[in-house]
Amino acid sequence: MLLMPVLVCAQEKKAPPAAADTKALETKVAPTKAPKVRFKTSQGEIVVELNAEKAPVTVANFLGYVKKKHYDGTVFHRVINGFMIQGGGFAVDDGKLVEKVSGKGIVNEGQNGLKNDLGTIAMARTSDPNSATAQFFINVADNAALNFPSNGGYAVFGKVISGMEVVDKIKAVATGQKELTMRNPTSGEKMTLPSSDVPLANVVIDSISAE
Repeated sequence: MLLMPVLVCAQEKKAPPAAADTKALETKVAPTKAPKVRFKTSQGEIVVELNAEKAPVTVANFLGYVKKKHYDGTVFHRVINGFMIQGGGFAVDDGKLVEKVSGKGIVNEGQNGLKNDLGTIAMARTSDPNSATAQFFINVADNAALNFPSNGGYAVFGKVISGMEVVDKIKAVATGQKELTMRNPTSGEKMTLPSSDVPLANVVIDSISAE
């Protein structure tokens, strides 16, 4: 089982994006339209259109974190050019990258027919298909290996409609090994471990807001 968002990187360069939280499932009702959200990052702005029709649970969950401003001040903590950029789980605290507390895992919507193609946004999780909480990733390539039926599929819930040049800037930043402080999903205790593919200079998400 994958316990942390990035430990798998040392074993397999293109291991699926993994999130840390494995709490109980949570089902919510999402809006019926296609809402848009704006990412304001240290590299520029990205606008994402969410697909509430195909991924109602995932979109409602994501918008819940947006409304609570959970993502404000977080970073893209895992960047692999040719694969994806992952964020939404860690913030800078006294110069260190520390995992933020997130909510319950949600039902995996990996069978919704949306593919992990270039420019799409999907949920990061552990090897448990129903463990996604707040962390997400933006595909910077067509990643067919993440699609259903592979391990239930990684649930795509939207696509970048503006600012792909910013995504391209983020995917090209210099990365290396840095320490991340995270919670043990079993005990809840904090632990600091080395992680690969972390931007050497923080790529900060200043805010995500609904349009």
